[in-house]
Amino acid sequence: MTKETLKTTIDQLPDKFELEELIDRLIYIEKIEQGFAAAERGESKTHEEVKELVKSWRK
Repeated sequence: MTKETLKTTIDQLPDKFELEELIDRLIYIEKIEQGFAAAERGESKTHEEVKELVKSWRK
């Protein structure tokens, strides 16, 4: 995460907010960034692969 992302996130919040809301947003952004990085490394699954995986959960 960059300082710019942090600044933008803070700027999007209302003037008064709970710290938990900021933390939740930052964790959400971090998880998205991790997902994009994993996809760039080829560590993601296709839609079809996920559908097959979900089918296996029903057994």
